[in-house]
Amino acid sequence: MKPEPAAGNPLEAAQAALAAEHAAAYGYGVIGARAAARAGEARDAYGGHLARRDALARTVRELGGAPRAAEAAYVLPFQVRTPADAERLAAEIEDRVAGAYSDLVRAAQGPLRREAADALTAAAVRAARWRGVGVAFPGLAERTEPARTS
Repeated sequence: MKPEPAAGNPLEAAQAALAAEHAAAYGYGVIGARAAARAGEARDAYGGHLARRDALARTVRELGGAPRAAEAAYVLPFQVRTPADAERLAAEIEDRVAGAYSDLVRAAQGPLRREAADALTAAAVRAARWRGVGVAFPGLAERTEPARTS
């Protein structure tokens, strides 16, 4: 479970979204190498994440912060060996990105909130395309997990 940004702290939430975009760009490098028939879709998503990353870096500077740098490498949640693995990773990455933008929507106001909502929507649509099905509450992980019964 990821830590929640401080309520009403748009800089912290923007930094978290920027970190998610850095990780997404890294992940799509792996996905693109394994996506086979969906390599074009992976390339488009990669470009979209780079554009959002650059916009968020500007936003962080506008909010008075220094943009968080990308890590040299990221640990993937599982090994990606097949096109099916690549699709599953893409859906998971998009879920994580949607979660970060959900936090930014809660913390931001005005145009930044609108941009975050647009980014959340784009990530949710990409996740649904990769997964083949959408979720009821994109960006809210506790709502997308199956209910547990006792």
